[in-house]
Amino acid sequence: MTYVFEPPPVTSIGIEGEAARFPVHRIYCVGRNYAEHAREMGHDPNREPPFFFSKPADTLVLDGDDFPYPGQSNDVHHEIELVAALSSGGDNIAESDALSHVFGYAVGLDMTRRDLQGEAKKMGRPWDTGKGFEHSAPCSNLRRAAAIGHPSSGRIWLDVNGSVRQQGDLADLIWSIPEMIAYLSTLFTLRTGDLIMTGTPAGVAAVKRGDVLEGGVDGVGTIRTVVI
Repeated sequence: MTYVFEPPPVTSIGIEGEAARFPVHRIYCVGRNYAEHAREMGHDPNREPPFFFSKPADTLVLDGDDFPYPGQSNDVHHEIELVAALSSGGDNIAESDALSHVFGYAVGLDMTRRDLQGEAKKMGRPWDTGKGFEHSAPCSNLRRAAAIGHPSSGRIWLDVNGSVRQQGDLADLIWSIPEMIAYLSTLFTLRTGDLIMTGTPAGVAAVKRGDVLEGGVDGVGTIRTVVI
């Protein structure tokens, strides 16, 4: 195959304890998937159908690298999340089969230019500028589901400069991981290498340069990044 210029490198995530890496296809994110977070964002947490947005694969920040504070914003927020990584995909996946498509799990941050997202909401526009900017998806290494199972409960938290900012439990997800995968597969053809960020608990707040963000999910792993 001949290209008119060299294609960009494949974005990939490390796998804990392995030299091989996980190539990333797309990043899907589910919105307002914890009741308390839905309330703090001014929404009714009743179980309406889930909604999704996406981030480009190359917005990932890997292996504990720094998070550069983005331009065009004065209100960048952290959102700690469990990340599910798919080893296979398809359309109209049955909820009962959904977990068989999961390769493993990681801990991620859905960094958000909240001011730009808020402006987009008011004007009925897409959220891309608020959610899909460069470096907006810090992520830890993956751990294989074969090693840790499929977490459905356990603490999820984020500390900023050593103080707890976000804290919740995976058991409080409004839509479970199998439900998310099944529903998402009715909207898109899921592929090997897709990541799904599964929502954030209450406590989202602004960050500033110099902040140290450290968080994790029980049984899955931890993440650390510094805002620069």
